Amino acid sequence: MTQAINALRNRIESRSATVAVIGLGYVGLPLLHAVVKAGFHAIGIDHDPDKITQLRAGGNYLPHLGDELAADVGREATLAHTDDALADADVILICVPTPLHEDRTPDLTYVERAARAIRTHRVEGAGERACLVCLESTTWPGTCREVIMPALGSGAGVLVAFSPEREDPGNRTYTTVSIPKLVGGVDEASTELAAAFYGSVVERVVRCSTSEIAEAAKLVENVYRSVNIALVNELKVVLEAMGLNVWDVLDAASTKPFGYQRFDPGPGFGGHCVPIDPYYLAWKARAAGVESRFIELAGDVNRAMPARVVERCVAALSESGVALSSSQVLVLGLAYKRNVADVRESPSFEIIELLRSGGARVEYHDPHVQNTWPGRRHDLGMASVVWSAETLSAADAVIIATDHDWYDWQFVADHARLVIDTRHAMAGTESGRAKIVRA
Repeated sequence: MTQAINALRNRIESRSATVAVIGLGYVGLPLLHAVVKAGFHAIGIDHDPDKITQLRAGGNYLPHLGDELAADVGREATLAHTDDALADADVILICVPTPLHEDRTPDLTYVERAARAIRTHRVEGAGERACLVCLESTTWPGTCREVIMPALGSGAGVLVAFSPEREDPGNRTYTTVSIPKLVGGVDEASTELAAAFYGSVVERVVRCSTSEIAEAAKLVENVYRSVNIALVNELKVVLEAMGLNVWDVLDAASTKPFGYQRFDPGPGFGGHCVPIDPYYLAWKARAAGVESRFIELAGDVNRAMPARVVERCVAALSESGVALSSSQVLVLGLAYKRNVADVRESPSFEIIELLRSGGARVEYHDPHVQNTWPGRRHDLGMASVVWSAETLSAADAVIIATDHDWYDWQFVADHARLVIDTRHAMAGTESGRAKIVRA
């Protein structure tokens, strides 16, 4: 078997290895591009045939990545929507979703399906030809050893490692290639081969002693963010009750050059990582007989924010003599963060559904999201409205949920009647027509 592993190492080092990426979403597509640019023969696999069709035609379904990246992938990678394309792969990277069940326990359906596909199409019948399988999807510590390896079966020469994705959609400073890459294998050989592969693709590889260390490190990164976002969201409520502006307090605290990192409040949290990943660690903690009260409390605080935004909106409408049930509300921003089209777990969806349940007529505008589509938890069936003074003035209340740079906030101040500002976006505007309420 040593001979087969050495042969795989030689193929990686010579860039003659074939690399397959399963899942061409926010993680897999930029990773596939990085693999292509590193000189490997790359295969991109996604079960959504529309994505494959778009890429082959030079189209781009993830605008924040840029049209050039998508065009490069469509031109230089082999693209498929069936798993039989795995047959010739030497290195296989799993970049599929890891959502939650309704009871907030881990849902590894996509990971398990990918592992079974690798076993069927690559491991079984491959003889002595070694293969490296790397999981990038965020998961609980032990997944590679306890889920991936058994699912792959007893085929000879299968090496398994975990290398967590660290994508930040819309970030122009740090890219797939420049972000340090954690690597941890189920054994020394797996770690060594994974480090050799990723070292051929990215600028810096950081080795972890085991796959469990790498899996846990990714969760710690997102738990850190979740807890700090929850803290500042709770501080917003506390300071407001004291008659203090949380943004002024944060500006003052941020002048300390050590021992403090700023987090800003908002209408909730979004993206695939922060609203979901901490529950993976909490679930694993319970399995180990330990309660992670702090982690779960942070999730509860953040998940309560959309309801608080709606409460503030209802109160402000009432002060204007308008009942929610007879109101028209415009939500600005559907994406979970500024300047991207990423709507995964966006608090805007929850805000819209709560407003609708109260009888309001709700519209939204987002320059990056022209239409909604059915998701795991929401199916709004909406389209972005036309941006105009008339659209703003027709609304009884305008809720700023996402502060895209595209927006002219002075224009909003001049034409809206009532603005519920969850992002401190209106701070720099001069006096206008709108009454501004912080939420």
